[in-house]
Amino acid sequence: MIGRVIAGRFRLESRLGEGGMGLVYRARHVLIDRVVALKLIRPDLRGETHLRSWMLREAKAANRVDHAHIIDIHDIGETQEGDLYLVMEYLVGTPLSSELANGPMPIARGVDIIEQMCAALARAHDLGVIHRDLKSDNILLTERGGRKDFVKILDFGLAALKRDARLAPKGAVFGTPEYMSPEQARGEDAQSSSDLYAVGVLLYEMLTGQLPFRATDRDALLEMQQHQKPAAPKTLNPDVNPHAEKIAMRLLEKKPTQRYHDAHHLKEELKKLQRSLPSSQAWELAGNAKPAISPPPPPPPQSPAVTEWAKRAAVFTRMAARAFSGQDTPKDLTAALAQTWDLAARASRLEGEVASLTRKIDSLERRGRALRAEIGRKVEDLAAEESRTLRQAKAHAKDAGRAKKDFEALQRHSAETRRQADASAAQKEFNPGIYERAGAALAAMTAKAEELGRYEQRQLTCTEQARGLRRQIDQLRAQLDRYFEALEADLTRGREQIVERTQDGLKLETAFGETSNKLLRDLKDKPECRDLVPEITQAGQPLAGIPGQPYSSP
Repeated sequence: MIGRVIAGRFRLESRLGEGGMGLVYRARHVLIDRVVALKLIRPDLRGETHLRSWMLREAKAANRVDHAHIIDIHDIGETQEGDLYLVMEYLVGTPLSSELANGPMPIARGVDIIEQMCAALARAHDLGVIHRDLKSDNILLTERGGRKDFVKILDFGLAALKRDARLAPKGAVFGTPEYMSPEQARGEDAQSSSDLYAVGVLLYEMLTGQLPFRATDRDALLEMQQHQKPAAPKTLNPDVNPHAEKIAMRLLEKKPTQRYHDAHHLKEELKKLQRSLPSSQAWELAGNAKPAISPPPPPPPQSPAVTEWAKRAAVFTRMAARAFSGQDTPKDLTAALAQTWDLAARASRLEGEVASLTRKIDSLERRGRALRAEIGRKVEDLAAEESRTLRQAKAHAKDAGRAKKDFEALQRHSAETRRQADASAAQKEFNPGIYERAGAALAAMTAKAEELGRYEQRQLTCTEQARGLRRQIDQLRAQLDRYFEALEADLTRGREQIVERTQDGLKLETAFGETSNKLLRDLKDKPECRDLVPEITQAGQPLAGIPGQPYSSP
């Protein structure tokens, strides 16, 4: 695959890695000197339509979230051979798995990484996107804006905006067993709480240097995830921070309702933990937490492959002048020289057009990211408030439940004392104590009823507030959907124009390679030209168009 041009624009330069569904390559635009990561669906999965659909969702889900801690996806499409591809930002960093292989992490560093993940997951979950396959290999630690350990979450390949029964058989189990939530292990739909379970596994690894469950057999691991309780981190690492251990164990609860309410709730707990760390650790964390500010990207530079064409044309002209000094240059050679100059000029003009179109697309993408980020922040703020309000409603519901039990007990006691008082009156026996107890029981029951009413009213108020917040969130998400569709239509038109011009450029490249090879064959053995041959071949690098060899930019 190395040297192959994908979608008429991106030439694969080297293989970076392999995921569950695709191969990832470093690639470069053939006319614009831009390096990207390009993911191709694995050839053996070409016929798996449900996996192809999930790959399409990867771009759609990640782009819609548009968060600094989630990898940027620039483009998605399909090759002429039917292979799906994703064009992503090219990142240099260290997988979290490599860092975890070194053993337990310093608590401040680990919490900082988890907190960044939570920020991204909160945004994703607020917009209805679930990762479904969080693991240490999908977390890349990069450096940005002078900040180390800047988190990037990769591979939303199993993300689902909505469950579509046509994409996978019911009960199918997808994901990585070591990080899979109990509900996923049972073949149930993943929820936002399933991602939080995976975060718990990662935090457990950071605290202990070990996975909570280990087995060589996949089925055994799935069974452990469903039924076995993990060992307390302090039994594996006596120096574990108690607050961090409490967070990890709550995240690893088997029942989703017993984990944190959502990523916002977890983020609040992590902030509390960060504030409780010793001053030296807290200072280290604060020093690392510089905001990442990325300058606007510069305009695409001219590709060395294109600028070199004119240089080669000039060298060929010098070679011909030397070889045929004082004589007429053969007509076919003269025509070939003229063609190299013409092709170089046409390629330069074409590259300028592609650069202009690329700048327009970049501008569209920047505006799109800015608007999506703005809407995302509004949704995030509303969702955080909704989370707190729902937790308050839940607390009031618990208080109301306890008050209701107390009220029912007092109601029974009041009824009994009233029955005793009625019996005493029927027998015409006056017993002040009976009437005092009946009055006290009635008063206590009335007070408890008022207390129950207050709790129920508070619960109702919080519930109504949460509904109002949810309506605002749904309106913003609908606005985001409409904008996303309109933006994608504009970007698609621009990309199609780039593809057309780039394909023209590839034809020019082939023609230039063929003409160059002809000139080189005719001139390289001339004694007057031998010292100029290295300037053409660039220390032995192959020219475009040489059969059996990939093109390599000079």
